[in-house]
Amino acid sequence: MRDFQFMRTYLVVVDESPEAETALRFAARRAAKTAGAVRILALIPPAEFVQWGGVQATMEDEAVQRAEALVTSAAGTLTEESGIRPSITVRQGDPVAVVRETLEETTDVAALVLGAAASGPPGALVSHFAGADAGKLPCPIMIIPGGLDAEAIDRLS
Repeated sequence: MRDFQFMRTYLVVVDESPEAETALRFAARRAAKTAGAVRILALIPPAEFVQWGGVQATMEDEAVQRAEALVTSAAGTLTEESGIRPSITVRQGDPVAVVRETLEETTDVAALVLGAAASGPPGALVSHFAGADAGKLPCPIMIIPGGLDAEAIDRLS
């Protein structure tokens, strides 16, 4: 059982999509209003097998560097706009499994915050965690519509 007398932490999964930026903005505003924190999780998809180990290692290093650059940029924006210094985690693997493991390992997560695309079908994480597995989560899930502008996010958070 989770003990919520600790600081509320909003876990945000970020990638290069606009909806990830929307989710991060919402989480930052929510954390600021509740004296909470933000944990950014950047996912690196599992590497495809390449016959030559050196090439595969280079590809994995590049993926890690891209993810770290993305998270560093997002963290900087978050700190600038809200004054909140997020904790950052970069992990490689199946996205659903990595998010689930992170939730199991982190006991202070008050909500999983995901962004939904402004149009089209939901992404894999939104589909999975808001679908058949929703009742098994150790915390609430917040799905932030990608079509919200900054003013709407600020008002709703």
